[in-house]
Amino acid sequence: MGRDIARMITRPRTECMEDSKIERIELVVDQFDPGDAPPLRLDQFLADRLSQFSRARIQKFIADGEILVDGHVEKASHRLRPNQKVVLNVPPVKDTTVHAEAIPLDIVYDDDHLAVVNKPAGMVTHPGAGVQSGTLVHALLHHLGSSLSGISGILRPGIVHRLDKDTSGLLVIAKDDLTHRQLSRQIQAKMAGRTYLAILEGELKQDEGEIKAPIGRHPVHRKKMAIVATGKPAESHFTVLKRAPGFVLAEVKLRTGRTHQIRVHMTSLNCPVVGDLVYNKKTTGSMAARGRLQLHGHALHATKLSFFHPANGRLLEFEAELPDDLKRLSIRLFG
Repeated sequence: MGRDIARMITRPRTECMEDSKIERIELVVDQFDPGDAPPLRLDQFLADRLSQFSRARIQKFIADGEILVDGHVEKASHRLRPNQKVVLNVPPVKDTTVHAEAIPLDIVYDDDHLAVVNKPAGMVTHPGAGVQSGTLVHALLHHLGSSLSGISGILRPGIVHRLDKDTSGLLVIAKDDLTHRQLSRQIQAKMAGRTYLAILEGELKQDEGEIKAPIGRHPVHRKKMAIVATGKPAESHFTVLKRAPGFVLAEVKLRTGRTHQIRVHMTSLNCPVVGDLVYNKKTTGSMAARGRLQLHGHALHATKLSFFHPANGRLLEFEAELPDDLKRLSIRLFG
């Protein structure tokens, strides 16, 4: 019998709950025949019976608590018993259309295959949880039209790599899938150059150094990243450009591109980025400090970007000077 050991007495009963537009699907687990293999896991049972949904979507239904077994939320690994009732409440499909918005955008370079933009601090790169407007993607659709690569999904057209909301600087945008793939390969192969300027709070003993420390999700604070043994390899190279009492201006080159990489790595050296609300626990890691320093975000700027043009192989190099708020702070601290 193999994977058919769990069968429904009847076909799945489906009904639409008009008030909430939620589709309700009910399944009943049949009796197991003697000699059959152990009962199926919940996720396997649903994957076998609900071919209209991908396995990934079923896993998400389970994780979101949309599936009940005899009225209770269970894990994907839950082993079903005969006659148990499995109910799936399919949430309504959300409108995932991203519309163009007339947001000012500093376009540094533009051709038929790609564009390079200088993102301001405070702008989210793409739509996500709680952010459905005002992003770089919305601005790109207005300035460049809809001819952007689709590899990253409908919410991230053209986005090859990203910058944190409060980080300013250079990003490359792909206009077709082939360009996107080739740019991604260059980043993964460390052929693309990405250099940042960071104003740090603290003292760095070395004038330059290499940080090799794996980065992954923080074990307790799930919205933060941290250096953890199970994280992905991460490498950053820093060079001190200027010093002042309690502060450092450093150039940081990325060898890899993990989430929050520079912010986490520099914090590990007790030199967090000035104005960083997440990782800086010193004197400048608060909104009040940002206001006092007249910062629009934290003091991290993607200043240089280089890569080989996927269409003609020509080396392209771009540089964006510090935005006005960071320039003023740099002069104030370092002269």
